[in-house]
Amino acid sequence: MARQFFVGGNFKMNPGSVEQKKNIIDILNQADLDPSTEVVIAPPALYLIPLKGLVRKEIQLAAQNCYFKTSGAFTGEISPTQLVDAGIPYVILGHSERRTLFHETSEFVGNKTKAALDASLKVILCVGETLVEREARKTTEVVNAQLQAVVDILKDTAYWSNIVIAYEPVWAIGTGKVATAVQAQDAHAEIRQFLKTRVSESVAETTRVIYGGSVTAANCKELGASTQPDVDGFLVGGASLKPEFVNIINAMKQ
Repeated sequence: MARQFFVGGNFKMNPGSVEQKKNIIDILNQADLDPSTEVVIAPPALYLIPLKGLVRKEIQLAAQNCYFKTSGAFTGEISPTQLVDAGIPYVILGHSERRTLFHETSEFVGNKTKAALDASLKVILCVGETLVEREARKTTEVVNAQLQAVVDILKDTAYWSNIVIAYEPVWAIGTGKVATAVQAQDAHAEIRQFLKTRVSESVAETTRVIYGGSVTAANCKELGASTQPDVDGFLVGGASLKPEFVNIINAMKQ
């Protein structure tokens, strides 16, 4: 079964103003986008509900984070059920910036993933290694450990139908460095092998594994599924705030 190409735009803590936000959405709303590609954008939390009414219906929204409790005294957090109630279908979890800056462990990410899925959210689950880990040839070991923490918590294989895995080499995020097409394909193939071994063959075949790490209009075609069979799309950072995001969305367009 063919896996639908997926492009996510992680705006992070951008844009800096409502006017900039409007400009980004205007570009997306007016663009000729490939209808065969699933497109999801993740703006800052306070823009989620306003954008829901502004962005074209083919583009879905994602939160950049959520907690694993449904309610309570957790200042600054958003619950999965609140996102669902607001009509937000996706959430990004396990991003390297959350793991590094906010000290989120793989077990913590696993707990949040299960809570999100139990609330009927779809999850963009991020995994990836640092430069030190890659140079020590530990990429597979590190990524497998991050995934295993989620597998240990998700006992039912049915959960995986609502997960998109984003492989994001930490050394390539926002640095201008990018994994080669071969490096990306190899890492994605290892992730698929992990899923086959630790979850099921069907999950390995159907789960989309996307690449995140300085994706641009210039390199997206080389990195994409037309040349790399295990790369099912992209999680885009800085370029998602620019007009070139349209070119990345259309990377598979003939």
